Amino acid sequence: MQTVKGPDRTPEEEITRMVNEHQLALLRLCFTYLNDKDLAQDAVQETFLKAYRGLKTFRHEANEKTWLSRIAINCCRDINRSAWFRHTDRSVAVDTLPEPALQPSDEDNALTIEIMKLPKRLREAILLYYFENMTTPEIAETLRISQQAVSDRLVRARGKLHKALGKEFEGDE
Repeated sequence: MQTVKGPDRTPEEEITRMVNEHQLALLRLCFTYLNDKDLAQDAVQETFLKAYRGLKTFRHEANEKTWLSRIAINCCRDINRSAWFRHTDRSVAVDTLPEPALQPSDEDNALTIEIMKLPKRLREAILLYYFENMTTPEIAETLRISQQAVSDRLVRARGKLHKALGKEFEGDE
């Protein structure tokens, strides 16, 4: 749901509302790009800082979630381009990760692993569509590609998941 900025809402109130509504979704999105919790949090913080700076020029022609996702993806790409990122070992030992509150099923684990193995272009389409509940036009706008390219990526990603998991991808239509 998109809330249009009212005349009596300050930029600080507007960005606070955006943070409350979109922070978790953007954190998930950034984590899929960076595979690092701390870097993802940094990218989300940078996203909201850039959104705050650009709030006056945001014309609401795009969906707010799409606009913020585009900023977040660009922040992640900037982090990926940095020399520090390319030369740092970001691997995490499994035994250092906290235990999840609810144990995911073996099927959920297998699906998550296979999604993360997908090439970045296919992975981002799947994550935006199934986990962020974006529509094909919203994904196209966010990634700055055509709707047909989004559809093609979803089809290819589903095919790879079908093959890897040996069964129907649960979210397939």
